[in-house]
Amino acid sequence: MERTLVLLKPDAVQRGLVGQIIARLEGRGLKIAAMRLMEMDEALAHRHYEAHVGKGFFPGLVSFITSGPLVAMVLEGKDTVAVVRATMGDTNAAKAAPGTIRGDFAIDIGRNLIHGSDSVESAQREIAIFFKDGDIVSYRRDTDPWIVEG
Repeated sequence: MERTLVLLKPDAVQRGLVGQIIARLEGRGLKIAAMRLMEMDEALAHRHYEAHVGKGFFPGLVSFITSGPLVAMVLEGKDTVAVVRATMGDTNAAKAAPGTIRGDFAIDIGRNLIHGSDSVESAQREIAIFFKDGDIVSYRRDTDPWIVEG
């Protein structure tokens, strides 16, 4: 099964949207394989967002992601990266389609509630930043055959 990292950013926590967002992801058929409430420090933010170091928006990104608690999760399922990205909606929340997390709950690109890995390779790198192998639990649900063929 494919895995991806999802971060429910400080704005999702502060606005009390964590439960609704998780329900949407689980409703798509994804399984939570690991989850924790945490605060991200600057060193971890630099490591996670290393591709954006030096860009003009980077200091604001670090300031925001370290501003309060967030929920880090590993989700597992078929085509998980693509399913999460489609469920999140466009990064620019003002352009996100209704029915997506960002389309329904956000309006600002800088306060867009959720991060999801953009590829399987990124997911592997990002998961390793936030979780050790022993933190991740793979399991079968009785409903799995009703969600995915074969």
